[in-house]
Amino acid sequence: MQKLHSNQRMSKIVIHNQTVYLSGQVGNAEDDIAAQTLTCLEKVEGLLKEVGSDKSKMLSATVWVKSMSDFAAMNAVWDKWFEGTQPPARACGESALARPELLVEIMVIAAE
Repeated sequence: MQKLHSNQRMSKIVIHNQTVYLSGQVGNAEDDIAAQTLTCLEKVEGLLKEVGSDKSKMLSATVWVKSMSDFAAMNAVWDKWFEGTQPPARACGESALARPELLVEIMVIAAE
């Protein structure tokens, strides 16, 4: 098992048995839902690339939105990001996030 970008609370990447687990990724608090979603996905992409994986190897994603009223706007960014790539299994729910200005958080599991 390998853990990367760790602090006392968490690791951003954990690799075990050729499976990559990413911590929840969030966007910039001052941005709208579309920009926050894109930032989350770009962070996911960067972390996966760092360990030799990519979005085509994503197995599952868990998406939390602060308000389901943002569901369509988040999905518009999500759908565009996955154009030409089969998306992973996904769950999406409404949840209070770590800070009130955060609108979306995305957690991913991928193959290495």
